Formats: sequence, C-alpha cells, structure tokens
Amino acid sequence: MSPRSASVNEELRRRSRERLLQATVDLVAEHGYEATTLGDIADRAGTARGLVSYYFPGKRQLLQSAVHRLMHRTLDAALEREPRTDDGRERLARAIDAILGLARDQPLLMRTHMAGILQAEGFVQCPEQQRLAELLRDTVTRYGSADVDTDYPLLRALLMGAVVAVLLPGAPMPLARLRAELFQRYGLDWELGVPPDGGPPGGTFPSRG
Repeated sequence: MSPRSASVNEELRRRSRERLLQATVDLVAEHGYEATTLGDIADRAGTARGLVSYYFPGKRQLLQSAVHRLMHRTLDAALEREPRTDDGRERLARAIDAILGLARDQPLLMRTHMAGILQAEGFVQCPEQQRLAELLRDTVTRYGSADVDTDYPLLRALLMGAVVAVLLPGAPMPLARLRAELFQRYGLDWELGVPPDGGPPGGTFPSRG
C-alpha cells in the first residue's frame, strides 16, 4: 500500500479536528463544562484521545475554539441566507440577531464560553476565532465604516456585553431590549434582520436611517 499524500493527510487532520470541535459543543451543551472530560469528547468524536492534546493545549482552549466555530458558522449562515443581500445595514442586523440568538438558544454553552474569556485565559487565537473576526470585520466594512480597526473591536465588545447581559444569572436583560439598544446605536430599522415577536420595546422605534 502506497503512503498517503500530504493533501490526504491534511484533510484527515482537518476532519478529526472538526469532529472534536463539534463533539465539544454537543457535550458541553448537554452536560456542562465540568462534567465533560477530554476523554468524553474524544469518544464522541470517534478519535484517539491523544489527538485532543495534539490539537489543543487544554479543555478551555478546545471549548473556546469550538464555540468560535459555532459562532462563525451561525453568523455565516445568517449573512448568506436567502434572500442574499449586499446591503450593509441588513447584514449588520443579521449579525446582531445571529449572536444574540446563540445566547438565547445555547445559554449554558455561551455562558461557559463567556466565563472562560473573562477569566485569565482571554481570547484564544485560533483559526476559528480568526474566521469569526474576518466575518465581523467584513460586516462592519459593508455597513460603511470609515475606520474598521476602531469600529470592529467596538462591535465585538458591544456584542459580548449584550450576550453577558442576556445570560446574567439572576438578573438577565430582555433580549428584545438589548437588540433595540444595539439597533438604535447603529441606526438600524427594527424590521431588519430577524425581529423578535411582539414588536420593539415601548411600541415605537425611531430610526436614524
């Protein structure tokens, strides 16, 4: 049997890494961070346990990469869904709704992710985080930013703050209220993106647009 080519080996490594990332998201969402072991993740992914340590220095870094992958895939799907659009305001509205939607739909996973970021580890610089950053930077560019290097980190910080506010134990902020504040900040009409049922808080929603 002839040895596998470099491209085949690279594809196998990519698939193994993807399975580990997906297994991490699934298990942490089901059982929580503390109850999920690296062995559990390897077993769910169908890979050798040694591969986890080969690709990731630890469980916290693995989780961050896994959630950044989920965020990137969710954001990409929202931006490219039909009807597709190049309108920067609509794309920014979709981006806001996609990230807030993850906080609503995956509260345990996103709360665990945010806790890790706010602790000593900070952001993990990984391919998944870089892809997410590229999508958000492109969204800010299409929105019409004249200073993407300033406006992208601001949008990222605002989205992180909104996610934390939605997930705050004991005193969560209503998602619709946080959406309204972000939309007003960026001059977006309430009807853009995927507006929640019930209309804007307070009944009226002035637009700057």
